[in-house]
Amino acid sequence: MNNEKTVSVLNDLLNITNDRIEGFSKVEDKVWDNHSALRNDYDQMVSQSQTMKSDLLKLINEKGGEADNSTSTAGAVHRAWIDVKNSFSGNKDESTLENVVFGEKAAINAYQEALESGDLCPQSSQVVSDHLHHLKSSYARFENLEELN
Repeated sequence: MNNEKTVSVLNDLLNITNDRIEGFSKVEDKVWDNHSALRNDYDQMVSQSQTMKSDLLKLINEKGGEADNSTSTAGAVHRAWIDVKNSFSGNKDESTLENVVFGEKAAINAYQEALESGDLCPQSSQVVSDHLHHLKSSYARFENLEELN
């Protein structure tokens, strides 16, 4: 197994996870008056993201790699688009929560592609698979929000 490829894939996932964390910071305290029932799930997703980030950093270090602890360009563009969209949206709560769903879908796709790439060692594959399970679970809690509009 090529450690460079493994580290590269793990760094891509680290960027996606950092995008997720940054995206969650855009939601903080914006929608809880109307969607208080989702608050605990959201808080769990934030905590889970921090754990996922720690797991990825540990794997990268164990593989002798250097962590790219930044966000992705695509994620930055998407967050800028969220800001623009929210400034014109009449229903900021739904728009904000729809972006959580969008971000979860993007993370799920990235994690699935990483697993299918064949570039992960068994240990990394197991961690990424566990992360994917958590992403799918959190997505399931929020996916019905797309039907609100």
